[in-house]
Amino acid sequence: MIPVSQALDELFNLVSPLHIEHVALRDANNRVLAQTQYATRTQPPFAASSMDGYAVKGAEVEDDCMFKVIGESAAGHGWDGTVGAGQAVRIFTGAPVPKGADFVVIQEDVKVRGNLITLCRDIGQKDNIRPAGVDFLEGNPMTAPHKLQPADIALLASMNIAQVPVYRRPIVALISTGDELVMPGQTPEPDQIIASNTFGLAAMLENLGAHPRILPIARDNEASLRTAFDLAKGADLVITIGGASVGDHDLVAPVAAELGMKQSFYKVAMRPGKPLMAGKLGDMAMVGLPGNPVSAMVCGTIFIAPMIRAMLGLGRSASPQRSVALSAPIGANGPREHYMRGFADANGVHSADQQDSSLLSVLSQSNVLIVRPPNDPTRDIGECVNVMDI
Repeated sequence: MIPVSQALDELFNLVSPLHIEHVALRDANNRVLAQTQYATRTQPPFAASSMDGYAVKGAEVEDDCMFKVIGESAAGHGWDGTVGAGQAVRIFTGAPVPKGADFVVIQEDVKVRGNLITLCRDIGQKDNIRPAGVDFLEGNPMTAPHKLQPADIALLASMNIAQVPVYRRPIVALISTGDELVMPGQTPEPDQIIASNTFGLAAMLENLGAHPRILPIARDNEASLRTAFDLAKGADLVITIGGASVGDHDLVAPVAAELGMKQSFYKVAMRPGKPLMAGKLGDMAMVGLPGNPVSAMVCGTIFIAPMIRAMLGLGRSASPQRSVALSAPIGANGPREHYMRGFADANGVHSADQQDSSLLSVLSQSNVLIVRPPNDPTRDIGECVNVMDI
């Protein structure tokens, strides 16, 4: 068995950033920006009013002053003249501030009579004007690599960038193995269960920005596994679930070896998830995950997620951890690194009572993995432990 950190290093050696493609801005959400983009314009391109009101000369703003309204400036329809002494221009939010004006009196602070306005008292010093370039200037960057979120998409649109260079989404083939499995919606025989790991991992991969392909279940025979591996061709990463141990029905490793897989490692000093296998199968990276549902999902968080981020150009780093105080005591750990299902809230973090690697209900109710180093001693309330968000 190798430690988790070594296994992760070996997995990083199996993958590299994918090529860059250009996509329409509308299709760029949740993609990874591959090249730094620069604003093609200044925003706003002119001094703009932040309120509905009247544009005047700030030096003339005094209680009870009267101005003559000589024009109107609206969003998309500015006023071309110059504001002189004793003059005002009706202005609306987002409209260009006309020449000669440097103050907008909000409409609630004036009295209107025909084309004349009279200022009220105690107007204040705020000019209600957004200076040109207050948001960003032409040439300001959005730095890559960066996973694009809705606010980033809006900013790129405002920068007048319609095509975005992003890393290609990794194609990940998912192969569940085992005679005991049937797909959700089917009726299992008395000795069968529903294939759940594939769907949980597919959802995880989609959230990470990958493109998962769920392949047909591979049965516990060499012909079925060979067919599954053949269907996986063209993927960047193939993940098998189950069948990676050394039992009589665990055929993934020997079949993959016959197909040319160069194994990087087998077994990691962790729980859950010890029977983890990885290597290279042709041009594809391959990871064999354990079949227990929680084990597969935990390994997805610890190993698969960092691999996907590396393929998306986001660097080679482990899934982030943070320190949280215990809200309940926790017993001593054994010789393997342990990823315990737990729940963190404003009071701290506590571990779930049941840690069996088959209990998806416990995983579903958890929001963190508590990371226990090998041989970690008993920890009391208030002591800090590292957690991973899930």
